[in-house]
Amino acid sequence: MDLVSRAPRDPCYTGTPMANLTITVDDRLLKLARLRALEQGTSVNALLRDYLEAYAGAADAQARALDDLLQLSATATSHRGAATWTREDLHERDT
Repeated sequence: MDLVSRAPRDPCYTGTPMANLTITVDDRLLKLARLRALEQGTSVNALLRDYLEAYAGAADAQARALDDLLQLSATATSHRGAATWTREDLHERDT
């Protein structure tokens, strides 16, 4: 067995180049976050990475959803027919 195969492996390493990020948080907050992450079987690092992935990808997901909705609208074959409504009909309240 050579030295490379015996070297510890980073469980967070995915083969994708990653940058280190330094943030400043209150010591008490970090301690509470570490305890909660431990209870969930994860780490604060993994939680922050997941949050940033979701945050960064949210705009892309929203744009894809809008594109899907517009495509569906363009290909829809349903129609409202001859039905018409007034504002009063749509907001009719039982008194």
